[in-house]
Amino acid sequence: MTGAGADPEAGPAREFVVEADGGSRGNPGPAGYGAVVLDAATGETLAEAAEYLGVVTNNVAEYRGLVAGLRAARELDPDATVRARMDSKLVVEQMSGRWKIKHPDMKPLAAEAARVFPPGRVTYEWIPRAENKHADRLANEAMDAGARGERWSPSTSTADLDTGRFAGGRTATGGGARAGSGTGAGTGAASAARTGAPGAARPPAEPTVPAEPTTPAEPTVPAEPTAPGATGSAADPTAAPGASASDTAGTRGAEADAGPPAARGDATGAPGPAGGRGAGAVEGQAAVGGARSASGGSAVRGGAGAAGPAGPEAGPRPDAASEAAAGSGAPGSAGSSTTSQAAASADVRAARTVASPGWGPPDMGAPATFVLLRHGETPLTPQKRFSGSGGSDPSLSAAGREQAEKVAASLARRGTVQAIVASPLARTRETAGIVAARLGLEVAVEDGLRETDFGAWEGLTFGEVRERYPDDLNAWLSSPDAEPTGGGESFAATGARVAATRDRLVAAYAGRTVLLVSHVTPIKTFVRLALGAPPESLFRMELSAASLSAVAYYADGGASVRLFNDTSHLR
Repeated sequence: MTGAGADPEAGPAREFVVEADGGSRGNPGPAGYGAVVLDAATGETLAEAAEYLGVVTNNVAEYRGLVAGLRAARELDPDATVRARMDSKLVVEQMSGRWKIKHPDMKPLAAEAARVFPPGRVTYEWIPRAENKHADRLANEAMDAGARGERWSPSTSTADLDTGRFAGGRTATGGGARAGSGTGAGTGAASAARTGAPGAARPPAEPTVPAEPTTPAEPTVPAEPTAPGATGSAADPTAAPGASASDTAGTRGAEADAGPPAARGDATGAPGPAGGRGAGAVEGQAAVGGARSASGGSAVRGGAGAAGPAGPEAGPRPDAASEAAAGSGAPGSAGSSTTSQAAASADVRAARTVASPGWGPPDMGAPATFVLLRHGETPLTPQKRFSGSGGSDPSLSAAGREQAEKVAASLARRGTVQAIVASPLARTRETAGIVAARLGLEVAVEDGLRETDFGAWEGLTFGEVRERYPDDLNAWLSSPDAEPTGGGESFAATGARVAATRDRLVAAYAGRTVLLVSHVTPIKTFVRLALGAPPESLFRMELSAASLSAVAYYADGGASVRLFNDTSHLR
């Protein structure tokens, strides 16, 4: 790369301004970057760089643009000082050291940018997008060239002319003052897609004003607790819809003996240390209120409350409303066409709500959204027996298969799931298979999504465990490090496993919506970690069979709980 002023002996060190940008038409999608080096004193364009990157994400393209711009400046004068200006708050804050770089794809790119000049020679400044038009034009030119199967050429660029920086003495097209395209492409990271057309307007960089918070639903009065030791069927998931408020700790301690720890599902019902239900352990829905759904309160940057899971990128199709008006609904539904239309319309509205970007800055990008589906019932579920990864590995019951079909119909109406990943256990793979057949997707298997191994407690009720292993059970209820009898898995070990799985999946599905079909303890752990809640919070959540929850993960490492224990699709 060559350019005016490249001779290091021409005089004292110069000051350059590097403006850089990157964009992705889809996220990830066809992407490119642009960068321009300006003389800080005169504003003269000294060098330009642009490149089509193939299919990557917006943040990757932005970082690649920064690296190319810094390298172009270094070739002009390796002793120069540089002011790097970008409209990506994420990149500016991370490179300035004010935000941590947690995403695995961002760390090597940031390190590469930091190595171009010695520490302290580059400062970073955020600018509005309207002031970054030159680099934006270059990025779009590169993407347009890539779409034609060509490389971007400095000789055909009009970015300098388009932005009004060209003057009689400045470099226009051709000539060594423009930098050629760089090489290489990055890998995925969560971010927002940029405009597809050159010079097209993009959304403003200012955070949007959030919608007014909805009034929380009044919790309904719970039904009478079941008798201690009861082993009857779980609450009917089609029970009267009244409540949408989540069950909280300690409100119905009298039903503690009706079933095992409160991870109700693969683990539900037992009393926690403070008299509430215990943490995820036993197969079975809640004996009381098991069919209720908790509204999707948000954490950190949440969207609006109770809403169907959806990815910000794969929002409702433009024709979704017309499809809803045509009466699309769950197969076999017996209601009138008006009811079907209302249900479909509600699903579309829910998808839009969860797809909203929350309160984070727009350039934070589209998060990886995990829609967390607990598998349908097995024969052990209504008996409230411990059913982890070390037991008999039961398949779905007839009721469980029906639940999976209802979930599949609901997710098909919403149309937001782009991939499906399941635990390796039979009940999750069967649930995932039913949903995948309806959505036309394949199922990937992830061992990290498996349920906790409950050791010698597998297949037992909570009461039977208390009778046979009282000391071990008390220790397990009191400490996340305690293991079930016989070398089972502690909640601390499960938490570490789920955290590692989360990080892998966030990197693999950046900016996309993926359905994770798992079990009570892993799903509650995803939620606990997103909220930054202590391990004992596992004893304060209730999770029903075939329920849906959702968590979104942003590029800066933040997380937002969008939905929890939604069972409205089962009614």
